[in-house]
Amino acid sequence: MIELALKTIEKIEKNGYEAYLVGGCVRDLLMGKEAHDFDITTNALPVDILKIFPDAKYENDFGTVILAIKDKNEKVLTVLEITTYRSESTYRDHRRPDEVVFEKELDKDLARRDFTINSMAIRPIKKDSGKYDAIVLKKTKNILLKTISKDLELVDLFGGLKDIKLKIIRAVGEPSTRFKEDALRMMRAIRFSSQLGFELEPKTERAIIKMAGSLKFIAKERIKDELIKILSSNNPSSGIDLLNKTKLLQYIIPELLYGQDLKQNHHHIYTVYRHNLLSLKHCPSLKWQVRLAALLHDIGKPKSMKIINGQTTFYNHEYIGAKITEKIMLRLKFSNQDIDMVVNLVKNHMFYYNVGEVTATSVRRLIAKTGKENLKDLIDLRVADRLGSGTPKAMPYKLRHLQYMMEKVQNDPVSVKMLKIDGCDLMSYLKIEAGPKIGAILDVLLAEVLDNPDLNIKKKLLEKASDLNKMNLSDLRSQAKELIEEKREEEDSDIKKKFKV
Repeated sequence: MIELALKTIEKIEKNGYEAYLVGGCVRDLLMGKEAHDFDITTNALPVDILKIFPDAKYENDFGTVILAIKDKNEKVLTVLEITTYRSESTYRDHRRPDEVVFEKELDKDLARRDFTINSMAIRPIKKDSGKYDAIVLKKTKNILLKTISKDLELVDLFGGLKDIKLKIIRAVGEPSTRFKEDALRMMRAIRFSSQLGFELEPKTERAIIKMAGSLKFIAKERIKDELIKILSSNNPSSGIDLLNKTKLLQYIIPELLYGQDLKQNHHHIYTVYRHNLLSLKHCPSLKWQVRLAALLHDIGKPKSMKIINGQTTFYNHEYIGAKITEKIMLRLKFSNQDIDMVVNLVKNHMFYYNVGEVTATSVRRLIAKTGKENLKDLIDLRVADRLGSGTPKAMPYKLRHLQYMMEKVQNDPVSVKMLKIDGCDLMSYLKIEAGPKIGAILDVLLAEVLDNPDLNIKKKLLEKASDLNKMNLSDLRSQAKELIEEKREEEDSDIKKKFKV
């Protein structure tokens, strides 16, 4: 898609204007990462861009034209945002500028951006380039822009390339000014640190600590979106801990801080807060919802703590934690679906399971209680909890055995339930009463379906049942049961091998 963006730039320049790729896509390309969103900045006004691209849309007051690039079959290949150079005035609501001024020079536009690593621009090289003492990235020498076949001019007025090499997040210009303009930029700094593995530049970090309180002016939906990106990053626990160190966490999830100094019983070597962080760090799931559950799974411990016979206890902390989790997620405007999923995991993370003590029936109850679709997530949460407690073995035998039991009972691999008909269908079609014969016919049908899955169609099964109804079924039932038991043992053996039990 980079080539489509560069061709768009060339078309704009052929019409007498300047245009550059700008922002996060430039940063990602320079780091050798795959870029997804390609933003273009230009000295052309929106009305000029609409003349060049008549199919584009302009429906805002910020100079951004939306251009969908399609193939010959009208399939959208990519969507570009083309924005006029601009500068911005004061931000009285800590989010939107009171006034947007269109500019004619690129440097004014780059100066308004949040961090140096996001304030660089590139375009296909031109003979008269050098206006900004640009760095020329030639394809024969450039190892950073591996996917681009063109020679490119990089405009880097604020040292973004150097900061990429140093792996630091530095605000453009005065950090306090940047954060006064949009307080969410403080969370974005943490998010970039978490995503890229970069550190905060000291002056930028001090400004965040000083201005952390202004985050309360930001819409909860925007805070939620940044939190999800932190949880989805490669270093989510580092991101959450950095939110705490920069005083931002108290305006997002203050409930986590209640466990900072709370020591646990002899089963745990960490405080509740540290245990929650480590559980997030070691969570094997890539789903942000499961990671959030790992972070919040013991958030009910501070409220449930009691000293009984000299021992610290946290009875029912999972139920208290589920209520607190729901309150947090409602406050941050999460969707009902996400709230239900995370609350369910927190509430059920203490499920009991010991090999030899738990029956298939109790496992079925657990499945009914938590939902079949949440079983893997629940196991991942238990693994995160164990590793977050300092336990070296993430998947002990009893958890592997639980996985085996869960798969065994949830799949119900050899059962008349897998048939496309049931007893009621047989009674209605064959005009017979309920009784042993119904079960016998279903068993025979199941045995035949195991040999020939294509038979498992309602019409075919009813036709076959009609023939079976005329026969003495005792011998057929015996053969069917033998085949079913053989199949059941075979599949059970396969599941055991899968989970090494």
